[in-house]
Amino acid sequence: MERHKYLMIGCATMARECYYCAAISHNIVDVNTLEQGLHDVGEEMMSAALQRAIDEVDAQAYEAILLAYGLCNHGIRGLHAEIPLVIPRAHDCITLLLGSKEAYAQYFKENPGTFFHSPGWIERAKSSLSNPSSTTRQMGLRTYEEYVEQYGEENAKFLMSMLGDHLRNYKQVAYIDTGIPGSDLQKLEAMEWAQERSLDYTEIQGSVRLMLMLMNGEWDDADILVVEPGKAVATSYDDRIIRAI
Repeated sequence: MERHKYLMIGCATMARECYYCAAISHNIVDVNTLEQGLHDVGEEMMSAALQRAIDEVDAQAYEAILLAYGLCNHGIRGLHAEIPLVIPRAHDCITLLLGSKEAYAQYFKENPGTFFHSPGWIERAKSSLSNPSSTTRQMGLRTYEEYVEQYGEENAKFLMSMLGDHLRNYKQVAYIDTGIPGSDLQKLEAMEWAQERSLDYTEIQGSVRLMLMLMNGEWDDADILVVEPGKAVATSYDDRIIRAI
């Protein structure tokens, strides 16, 4: 079997899945994970950060760059590379954790009001308020502790109630089990997180199918877009999600 060498760039919240799939892929795959908060800073800043990471890749050392990102609020629009850029057809990382855009759409349709958790989200996700470059920070929003320091505890409680609870429209927390080893502790933390917020807890079977397809060079156009040199990523506004222009 012919062996290829790829570089994968992915969100840190999918680090465990990235490294696991790289370990079992028959190809040689180097992994570069970027901080989780990119999807909080808006399309322009996210796209610029990803493009910088792509531009730093030695095009002579790899045959393709694999992107473990979804469309992510259009944060991958405009990306391009000197070598093929290979991207899953996904709106966000939940699709990658469930294995296909169809699985995500079906679960979302049958279970509205679901807040998803995974090993990476539990270990690495941070509130957007902790990132000074996030859109919520730019809007002037602050953490509860910061409001207490500035206005006192009672006023802080009032401000937080007026701003609203971002979880009020959620009914349950769904932990996505992709089958990678060592996730028992993360499951327990997800369960406790749900209990603290009076949300139901459930576990759903995930899949590293898409991730492995990327790394194994199985680039079926129904699931994966290959952006050739000279082309760039664009939104397709249909069930393909992304296209090359």
